[in-house]
Amino acid sequence: MEINFDLHCDLTAYLAEPNTSADGDIRCSVSNLKNGNVKFQVMAFYSATKKGSVDEVKTQLSRYRDLLARNDIDEFKPEKFSLHNPKLSVIAAVENASGLCEEEMPIHLMRENLDNLLSNADLMYIGLTHHNENRFGGGNYTDVGLKDDGKQLLDYINHRKIGIDFSHTSDRLAYDVLNYIDQEDLEIPVLASHSNMRSVFAHPRNLPDELVKEIIRRDGLIGLNFVKYFVGEETAESIFKHIDYALQLGAENHLCFGADFFDDKVHPEQQKYPFFFEEMGDPSAYSWINEKVSENYSEEIKSKISHQNVLNYFARQQG
Repeated sequence: MEINFDLHCDLTAYLAEPNTSADGDIRCSVSNLKNGNVKFQVMAFYSATKKGSVDEVKTQLSRYRDLLARNDIDEFKPEKFSLHNPKLSVIAAVENASGLCEEEMPIHLMRENLDNLLSNADLMYIGLTHHNENRFGGGNYTDVGLKDDGKQLLDYINHRKIGIDFSHTSDRLAYDVLNYIDQEDLEIPVLASHSNMRSVFAHPRNLPDELVKEIIRRDGLIGLNFVKYFVGEETAESIFKHIDYALQLGAENHLCFGADFFDDKVHPEQQKYPFFFEEMGDPSAYSWINEKVSENYSEEIKSKISHQNVLNYFARQQG
């Protein structure tokens, strides 16, 4: 069975709720990840843009530290990682920078809160926004660009090897971030942790061609999202249309998994349940996709998407 790496799940948000466990009834439980031969998983600390979002991230950080206390999990360190390690390697991320600084807080607290987080966990990436607008910029359901506080956050993570995630940005915000990085000559990697191709399925959570090409040009990553409302609502097979299109755009060395498994049983939009096709409802989906990619393309491309592209990304950051 192929080894699998994944750029995005919401296990820590689930664990922040009462009466939950890491092996509980969630698609990205530790037991499900193991059954899917996942060796690397990004744990995204999600919070909405509202009062209390900073405390929500602090709670999730605590749950993340609880995960690291298990004897079957360790924190991902690029220089030490081995594919033969039997443990699940994890790394943290921030989904929505409101979890670092709420709307009414002085901006200097963003730096303090980020420093506190980094003293307790390594971060792979930060998303400036979620669906809507906040003090940093515009989310994927807006056309708002980069704000001054967003620039301050970018300045602060320069040279820290923390990526900026475009999966929940407006198009304008994404391009503003790229332009600001270039204008200020910042050293910040870019990626889309859980987004598909907008030319295949037109949804604002999916990436326009120009942004796909920019992520490729800047040696970033694009994590394939398994939620059916971003795949295309007809069949699970639509995921292969996204893979094929991304490969046509030149993403062979940049495409990976970003399944976006979350506790969909308590999602407020229950009229959309189930949020995943049966074939893609848990980490067993990776083997189904890997097999099809191997048949349709090659063993090399299968390995690149399943794990090698992510390993190469971290190797570039270490270089």
